[in-house]
Amino acid sequence: MSERSALERRIRAWLILFVVCLVLSGLTAFPLVSELRWSNALIDNVWLRRVGDGLDRADAEYPFLLYGTDWLAFAHLVIAVFFYGVYRDPVRNIWIIEAGMIACAGVVPLALICGPIRGIPSWWSVIDISFGVFGVIPLLILRRMIKRLETETAATS
Repeated sequence: MSERSALERRIRAWLILFVVCLVLSGLTAFPLVSELRWSNALIDNVWLRRVGDGLDRADAEYPFLLYGTDWLAFAHLVIAVFFYGVYRDPVRNIWIIEAGMIACAGVVPLALICGPIRGIPSWWSVIDISFGVFGVIPLLILRRMIKRLETETAATS
């Protein structure tokens, strides 16, 4: 197997890992009410209990509010589809990886600004920020490998 083929396989493996995590993250936004009930049965935490109570009340009295989280889930799934472009042609579509990196960076100010406005505990904002921090790691690895692939492709042309 050539170095180029091995590099393409590694890129695709990292890409699949990232997309699977993105899809799973999105899918968890659909069943929020039942997830919080399950979490509250396992963990005794004041904040999680408050969130669960709020979701139960919204679900019972204002179910249309949860429609917003359905769109959040859908957005994750749509974003995941864009990464198919990287799968098809990593060098040409590196911009998708870079856009993902920008989105991961955007998680930090969003959590730091909107968290306090919405009364989110600071420790929860740190959890939210971790999605951007951990999400950017595979994207950085992918970008580095794609740049190597680009160099190899240019050298063989």
